[in-house]
Amino acid sequence: MLVAQMRVTADVVAKNSYIAKSRASLEALKSADLLKSLNLNVLITGEIGVGKKTLAKYIYEDGYIVDGSNYKELTSAIGTNKRLIIKNFSQINNFAKIKDILNNSKNKIIATSSKAVDSKVEDEFFSLKINIPPLRDRLEDVRALSKKFFDEAREIFNDQSKEFNFNELKLDLSKNCYSLKKSIYRNYFKSEVTKNDIMEMMKNFLLHNIGGGDDYRELVYLFDIPLIESGFEKFGSQLAMSKAFGLNRNTLRKKINSYKVSYKLGEEKE
Repeated sequence: MLVAQMRVTADVVAKNSYIAKSRASLEALKSADLLKSLNLNVLITGEIGVGKKTLAKYIYEDGYIVDGSNYKELTSAIGTNKRLIIKNFSQINNFAKIKDILNNSKNKIIATSSKAVDSKVEDEFFSLKINIPPLRDRLEDVRALSKKFFDEAREIFNDQSKEFNFNELKLDLSKNCYSLKKSIYRNYFKSEVTKNDIMEMMKNFLLHNIGGGDDYRELVYLFDIPLIESGFEKFGSQLAMSKAFGLNRNTLRKKINSYKVSYKLGEEKE
């Protein structure tokens, strides 16, 4: 089985939502362009949210997507679709049977997997493998993807006046594109939210969480923790915070200590 390793250079590329600027992403896109005209079975690997399914859909625009963990649906899809995109390929529970069915049907497949696939299975099923690295190793792509998600948020909020400033964003790459998009939307929303919005959200949350008999004591952390964390960030010490809040320092210390373990409240900076 071949592993795609092609060197190309280019600027940001956007095709079928697959955006690339890093060398690794551009190599994957170059391989995908070649695969459009070839009848090869391909395995695309990488962590959750790196763009595996998006790249697969670029290669097989008309490919039918099926989950490998659903054996019944998978076997049915093989019988009715000539081009398949099998996600969660590693979760197939009977590789030998699926291989026989594919051989008889002569389907062409692109499979994606976030988990490791046995090397013997890889060699039996696929002629080519493409690995997409995580975003933390493709920092050139992060800015382009952030701009894409920012523009989407601006469209949703119907606000064309807000300017994209990459350096001001607090980004979460823990789940790659999934968490990046969520963090962009959260950043955008936080900059637009009003006191009334906060109170409305709190009311909706509390409506679904009150009724336990000791609600005030159990839920007061929703106010305490954001206040203390913002106090640490703005004032830097418990002394300065207690003065700004008009709160006795010992009372403040007790609150901080009570939340430190259970809610991982940050330490003061002094």
